[in-house]
Amino acid sequence: MSEVKIAAQTRTEFGKGAARRIRRESKVPGVLYGHGSQPLHLTLPGHDLLLALRTPNVLISLDIDGKTSELAIPKAVQRDPLKGFLEHVDLQLVKRGEKVTVEVPVQAEGELAPGGNLLEHVLPALPVEAEATHIPESFTVSVEGLAAGASVHAKDVALPSGVTLAVDEDAVVLQVLAAQAEEAPAGEAEGEEAAEA
Repeated sequence: MSEVKIAAQTRTEFGKGAARRIRRESKVPGVLYGHGSQPLHLTLPGHDLLLALRTPNVLISLDIDGKTSELAIPKAVQRDPLKGFLEHVDLQLVKRGEKVTVEVPVQAEGELAPGGNLLEHVLPALPVEAEATHIPESFTVSVEGLAAGASVHAKDVALPSGVTLAVDEDAVVLQVLAAQAEEAPAGEAEGEEAAEA
């Protein structure tokens, strides 16, 4: 679990105009909430935040106005749908030793049984409860030799010590779908319909 330190400033300007001004300065508006405290509106450095968010469930150590330090994890990230730059981020306040519920990405490794079958990621990320400072970056699941119809359930994923499932243990995480038979080309089907008419 990586911890990234980011300097943040509190902000008092709100609304679309203020948010646009912040983004023009290559910064990102955000809000920090949790533990029953009032939401704290922040301005964060865009490049540093972008790098930090490359790690799923990254633990961010916020240096706020050079006065206070808080730990947070990202809860919601809004990006521009076309350009992909960060528009806004919601951060959840956490404390060392505290358990939090997060979604950890699931990665598959290995080759499926021959036959051109497809692997479906039913749950691309597995909901788990973990200590805020020990959130796994990802889970790796072997799909070596799995045939059509086989599936991997939440209970089959190896969890590190101190991490528990936050989803039904029988929930399907990955499943192998049988290869689809080739359909007749669209032109042929249309020709048959025209002949019937």
